[in-house]
Amino acid sequence: MTVFGIKNCNTVKRALEWLGAHKVSYDFHDYKTKGITASKLKEWSRQVGWETLVNRKGTTWRQLDDRQKAQITNQGAAIKLMTEKPSVIKRPLIEKDGKVIALGFDESEYAKIFS
Repeated sequence: MTVFGIKNCNTVKRALEWLGAHKVSYDFHDYKTKGITASKLKEWSRQVGWETLVNRKGTTWRQLDDRQKAQITNQGAAIKLMTEKPSVIKRPLIEKDGKVIALGFDESEYAKIFS
């Protein structure tokens, strides 16, 4: 199982703390240091939708100008943005055996998934 995110993100920190407290083993992939491939983003988009992957509530999205935001109207544009600015990907994303099993952090959802 791999947790994808950014180490200094508060939501990711809470998720990792929860996983550690519940003795769930995982590998961690930091977008900031390791990047993310367009092919991985396409696979996730197929599973959960590109609209779900783009974190429109985060600082990175809010820092885009209106023109940049308006250009994100399809999967190709979203993947280009997420590849260039991985901080705009909703996080954490947890993948197991190639399948997205969680996106974001919700303690009750984690309890269901990892019990």
